[in-house]
Amino acid sequence: MSNFIVKKVAVLGAGVMGAQIAAHLVNARVPVVLFDLPAREGPKNGIVLRAIENLKKLSPAPLGLKDDAGLIRAANYEDDLALLKECDLVIEAIAERMDWKHDLYRKVAPHLGTDAIFATNTSGLSITALSEGFDAELKARFCGVHFFNPPRYMHLVELIPTEATQPAILDRLEAFLTTTLGKGVVRAKDTPNFIANRVGIFSILAVFAEAEKYGIPFDVVDDLTGSKLGRAKSATFRTADVVGLDTMAHVIKTMQDNLQDDPFAPVYRTPAVLKSLVDAGALGQKTGAGFYRKEGKQIKVLDARTGQYVDAGGKADEIVARMLKKEPAERIKLLRESGNPQAQFLWAIFRDVFHYIAVYLDQIAGSAADVDLAIRWGFGWNSGPFEDWQAAGWQQVAQWVKEDIEAGKALSKAPLPEWVFAGPVADNQGVHSAQGSWSPATQSFIGRSALPVYRRQAFRAALKGSDAVDPRKAGRTVEQNDAVRIWVCEGQDDVLVISFNSKMNTIGPDTIDGLIRAIDLAESAYKGLVVWQPTSLQLGAPGGPFSAGANLEAAMPAFMMGGAKGVEPFVKKFQDGMMRVKYAAVPVVSAASGIALGGGCELMLHSARRVAALETYVGLVEVGVGLVPAGGGLKEAALAAARAAQAAGSTNYLQFLTQRFQNAAMAKVSASALEARQMGYLQAGDPIVFNVHELLHVACSEVRALHEAGYRPPAQGELVPVAGRSGIATIKASLVNMRDGGFISAHDFLIASRIAEAVCGGDVEAGALVSEEWLLALERRAFIELLGNPKTQERIMGMLQTGKPVRN
Repeated sequence: MSNFIVKKVAVLGAGVMGAQIAAHLVNARVPVVLFDLPAREGPKNGIVLRAIENLKKLSPAPLGLKDDAGLIRAANYEDDLALLKECDLVIEAIAERMDWKHDLYRKVAPHLGTDAIFATNTSGLSITALSEGFDAELKARFCGVHFFNPPRYMHLVELIPTEATQPAILDRLEAFLTTTLGKGVVRAKDTPNFIANRVGIFSILAVFAEAEKYGIPFDVVDDLTGSKLGRAKSATFRTADVVGLDTMAHVIKTMQDNLQDDPFAPVYRTPAVLKSLVDAGALGQKTGAGFYRKEGKQIKVLDARTGQYVDAGGKADEIVARMLKKEPAERIKLLRESGNPQAQFLWAIFRDVFHYIAVYLDQIAGSAADVDLAIRWGFGWNSGPFEDWQAAGWQQVAQWVKEDIEAGKALSKAPLPEWVFAGPVADNQGVHSAQGSWSPATQSFIGRSALPVYRRQAFRAALKGSDAVDPRKAGRTVEQNDAVRIWVCEGQDDVLVISFNSKMNTIGPDTIDGLIRAIDLAESAYKGLVVWQPTSLQLGAPGGPFSAGANLEAAMPAFMMGGAKGVEPFVKKFQDGMMRVKYAAVPVVSAASGIALGGGCELMLHSARRVAALETYVGLVEVGVGLVPAGGGLKEAALAAARAAQAAGSTNYLQFLTQRFQNAAMAKVSASALEARQMGYLQAGDPIVFNVHELLHVACSEVRALHEAGYRPPAQGELVPVAGRSGIATIKASLVNMRDGGFISAHDFLIASRIAEAVCGGDVEAGALVSEEWLLALERRAFIELLGNPKTQERIMGMLQTGKPVRN
């Protein structure tokens, strides 16, 4: 089989989506050329250059590192079309106008490479219609590739072929999107708005209709339809504001224009309130006003009755909130039977979506799995609509939906298809089974894609009702207790894995014991150990926390009995555990995603290698609770500075220490794994994985590679030069200015001073050689001293009670 290596990509169109797609390609280190029209004034590439500059200002940040914006090559359609010959993939991402796209295609088609894949990033236009005018050879290489906004963060990409698209083209593109760009790919049929927007926008229109019917304000709707339903925190109307109300109106219009004979056509009318906002230029977040508006620090919400903005903050009725905490079957039953308008509203929006996906499954998707995954990944639901229906009791819910249709309560009179009530789905009590997911076209349950790229995913995103293995219970358990599980993957007995069982994977004394036990076991019979947390890989968008750090609550009993000194054994045990990780005879590899804070960061720092998902947020954040890092994080900063100075032939150790000191003193957390590497929390040889489902595979591969290369741990007993008392004095001088200028508090000054003393090696001469044990003792002493300080205790209690840092 020949390799498909994407050496360069062209993106046509430097608008919001085009520029951010280019940014994410750069994140993945794929060379990219960004095209747009030649500017009428100034540099010809001015339009693109302004778009590239704007990437640095956007939030959430499209770039893992802002400076990487300079890696995007600017081009225009007048001078630079010859560059297209060098590109293996060309993605068109201009405005959603069929005529404009065709005009551009005529211009660029002669310049495309003979083997290049040509794709359009459209949110709903017909891919077949867009391909009209192409010769047969180009039609075979053309498809739709629909990224969701923002492209860096949204997991979903829809891949849409025409009947002429070569299957091999789709397979190659799916593999590239999955591994290189880290996406969850769903193949959609070439129907208006494809899968996610078709179902997702319908669900939003249903919310509009039912909220108006039951008289529920927009902020209350958002409280009902957000995290309480296991959906995106931004819920319905906040999401609309983020997406852009003009964008939403455009997607709705696509449904209006192309689904005129649809039995749900009346639902596709643009809601009057949405039209009035768009007409007024209130397009949501990008214009500062939509369904919500920020006035100073106050959030206002639109009152649908008056058209005025009023104070936001409306909440679900307590009785309804309690219903939503019940198991699916009881929840749906309670909502349907309740007389509470909010409960009736929720039953109605569940019913409307169940009705819609059953009627249209055959037209829009290959199987029910495609619908559920598209909605989960594209709209941030923890479970897809078919999963919700199946979990609530397939036949009972189907009967209730049927009754509402017949009673005229539903949004359409279209009957549910026969397969809902009879045959394999009814027998299985749902669309997901051990054999796969229901496909009306084949009248059978079909499995997920078996492309080779998915062999890299030890645990693919699971569907409720399928036979997917729970990663928290998978493989063969070697040992397990309340703190940790030590296990091996199915059929891979050469690498040991440890997973933590605590909330947010915090690290307490029992976790350290488990980690040391796992290292002992790995040294006796395995090539190495991987620290990997399976949390959240099955639900919603993937990527659970690696570790939120040391478990402060676990240390409270020792503090209550012996004060600050009573906690010293816990701190020493944590340090000893990290040293055991560092000097293990076999490689210990940390596989991180999500947050890796405090002790979680220190565990990474002491590992033989780190494998991090792009969306890994790493930092030493102990100052937030009035403490200093004391698990060896500051010690590792001192060692890294000494190595960097020696490599540069310098004795100015402070020069190489300053940034590392600031990272800890300011509790700076990386905004990506790329930035974590820049901050020194990842090394140059540590892989960054874009698809979090591949994290475990890559980490195990790293263990095997290190083993095959004859891994030996670092030499113990190393003495390193430190910045000493002169370095401490220099840092403290700048801290005094910050304190006296009111930029930091007196307690912040004290904490930062203790950090400076630890990273500079204490009260010794500059260049003095000290051991790791010396540096660890400095950390430990500073930690215990601060723990006894009342202001630190205020910060700890505030964090434990509210989850938010106290500034004092």
